[in-house]
Amino acid sequence: MLKMIPQLLVDGLTLGLVYAIVALGYTMVYGILEFINFAHSEIFMVGAFAGTEVLLFAQSAGVLGSIPAPLALIIALLIAMLISGTLGVFIERVAYKPIRNAPKLIPFISAIGVSFFLQDFVRLIEGLARNAFYLTTPTIFSSNIKISNGLNIPVKVFYIAIIAVVIMVGLNLFISKTKWGKAMRAVAQDQSTSSLMSINVDKVISLTFLIGAALGGAAGTMFAVQYSLVDPYIGFILGMKAFTAAVLGGIGNIPGAMLGGVLLGVIETFASASLGALTHGVLGAEYKDIFAFVILIILLLFKPGGLLGQTVGEKV
Repeated sequence: MLKMIPQLLVDGLTLGLVYAIVALGYTMVYGILEFINFAHSEIFMVGAFAGTEVLLFAQSAGVLGSIPAPLALIIALLIAMLISGTLGVFIERVAYKPIRNAPKLIPFISAIGVSFFLQDFVRLIEGLARNAFYLTTPTIFSSNIKISNGLNIPVKVFYIAIIAVVIMVGLNLFISKTKWGKAMRAVAQDQSTSSLMSINVDKVISLTFLIGAALGGAAGTMFAVQYSLVDPYIGFILGMKAFTAAVLGGIGNIPGAMLGGVLLGVIETFASASLGALTHGVLGAEYKDIFAFVILIILLLFKPGGLLGQTVGEKV
């Protein structure tokens, strides 16, 4: 078990970075609208399919092997982000904006409906186009880097980690340094006052959905490249765990979502391996999903606001 620790750490960090980027989409929308966009998990799934389809198209056109693998990944990533971001804005305009001032249960039900619609829509489109809705992402990185005995890191992990860190740092700088980022923080504090200060609240909300959905698309493509197999239902469990990561770090807190995602990935990977070692392989990876929700329950019992969040009292 001790010899496996470096490899488990690498695997956990890779998974955690994917969780973190998906969690950012949840936490951004919640920070402004105090609304959990459960359709975000399906936007992640759409991003995974979009990135896979780009790579499959390049493979069928015979150009995938002739361009550098990092460039192929970036092209797939950007196209997936464009498609997912556009989809996120469309969903906000059609499914959420008309009921923005309705009781909070109504947007929640709408989000669930959008989630099921996207699952079946992707299944229908892929079924008509390929007569299958389980796709295998083409391999664009095939080599490993041997760091030491027992530690082999696939090259794709390095690129995924670099892209994930760039995305998270870039988002943090955008939120803290730019005019639109300051507008988003203002709207998150008070929509009515922000509108009085000449901030276009509708545009800020649309931008939030655009960025959050684009991040989901990026995470979907990285997931597809890392784990190869995608289907219309991959978003549900991963989305729930990304939401758990957002709550773990403090829902509405962007650094908290990053921290929560990375921690959850590492904890889940180590817990799964430990369970397999203790039971001599009888119990293992197939039970890893329970750890995310056990962690969430324990955290909510002792620190409801999350690791970096604050519990805010209701004004009366």
